[in-house]
Formats: sequence, C-alpha cells, structure tokens
Amino acid sequence: MSLRQALHAVLASQEEIAADEERHEASRQTGCSAVADLANRKRAHVSGVLRSVILRPREGVPTVEAELYDGSGSLDLVWLGRRRIAGIEPGRRVRVEGLVCEIAGRRTMFNPRYELRPRAGE
Repeated sequence: MSLRQALHAVLASQEEIAADEERHEASRQTGCSAVADLANRKRAHVSGVLRSVILRPREGVPTVEAELYDGSGSLDLVWLGRRRIAGIEPGRRVRVEGLVCEIAGRRTMFNPRYELRPRAGE
C-alpha cells in the first residue's frame, strides 16, 4: 500500500470508504460500466447495490422504482406495471441491462433486465 492510499484510508469518511468498496465491487463485473460514465440514449450494463425500493404509481399504473448505487453515482430503475418484484429489495446487489435516459436530470432505466447477485457473505 502506498503512502497516499494509507493516508486516504485513515482520513476518508465512512461514505467515501463505502463508495470505494462499491466501485471496486462493480468493477469486478465483466462488461459493466460505471454509472458516472453512462451516456444518454445508449444501452448499458451496470452493477451495484440497491439503496432504496418503493412502489410509486405513475399516471395510475403501478410502478416499482429502485435506486442502484455503484460508488460512482446513482441510477434510477423503473419497472412499469409491477407492484413487487421478488428479490428486488434494499441492500441487494444486482446487475442490470437497459437503455439509459435522463429524466429530470437523473440517469434512469425503464424495465431493465436484471440479474440478482449474491450478497456479501453468500
């Protein structure tokens, strides 16, 4: 470990340490892009942990929305016409694929394909 890495480990906040761990975990997934590098209107694969999952109707249609975090940024995941998705819960690691778009300044994927990943220690 270099002196710079040692100083960072000592002086970093818990949030910075968690972000570093998420970036490292996401980078281990072959073919995945960092959320910070996602381009609008392009297909992408992203891996990260779900920070929140909520049921929010959109124009009368049930919708499951989740926030995926990979250490570089957040990506909103939206599944239209669903009230619940088994396995999609806060703290769960997932790999998603879909078309990235910007909605109100936030990166979003609608109805992404997803693969549940093992949790830490599984």
